Order: sequence, then C-alpha cells, then structure tokens
Amino acid sequence: QVQLVESGGGLVQAGGSLRLSCAPSGSIFSIFSINAMAWYRQAPGKQRELVAAITRGGSINYADSVKGRFTISRDNRNTAYLQMNSLKPEDTAVYYCNAGTDIKTPGRYWGQGTQVTVSS
Repeated sequence: QVQLVESGGGLVQAGGSLRLSCAPSGSIFSIFSINAMAWYRQAPGKQRELVAAITRGGSINYADSVKGRFTISRDNRNTAYLQMNSLKPEDTAVYYCNAGTDIKTPGRYWGQGTQVTVSS
C-alpha cells in the first residue's frame, strides 16, 4: 500500500504562485512500482479533472487550461511537485495527488487533497 501526503496549498492573489508537493510513503516495493504521478483538482459543483501528470520516464500531460502556467516534476524518490504560476480565480479547487500507471487515467492511490484558493 502507498499513502500520498500533499502539502503547499493555501490562499493567494490572482497572478501569484504556489508550489504543491506530494510525498509517497508505505511499501518500498509499491512506491518503486509507481510509473505515473499526477495532480487532479475538483472545484465546487464540478467533476474532478486532470491537471498534470508525469511518468518515471519523463512523459508529461497537461490540461489545456494550465499549459504555460503550471509545471509538474518529480524526483528520484517519486515525490511529485506542481509549480503553479500566474494563478487565476478559476484555479480555485481542492488539488489531489494521484499515483498510478499512466498519464491519462487516475491510478489507485489518492492523497487527502489540499485547498488552493485564488482571490481576484
């Protein structure tokens, strides 16, 4: 089993930046079996959507709405990061870390979520 612990959410003004982190813990075998790390978000009244995902080999997938503003990365311990620049009020949501096998569909492991609020 793998647990995902997120950090870095908060309140920021439009145009500002935040950096989210997601650190996996648990079975070493399970952690090293993770291929894709991803960030999803869910705004009130909306469905959860993919924001960005990255594989162990460096393949990346971004939602069109965040291209050019957000950057996903990961280190050799499978900790994932989401650098969010030029934030907009419509980026306000709960952001969830996810771990799985590919960059287009969610995997079986989810974090608890971290709130990002962008004020206008």
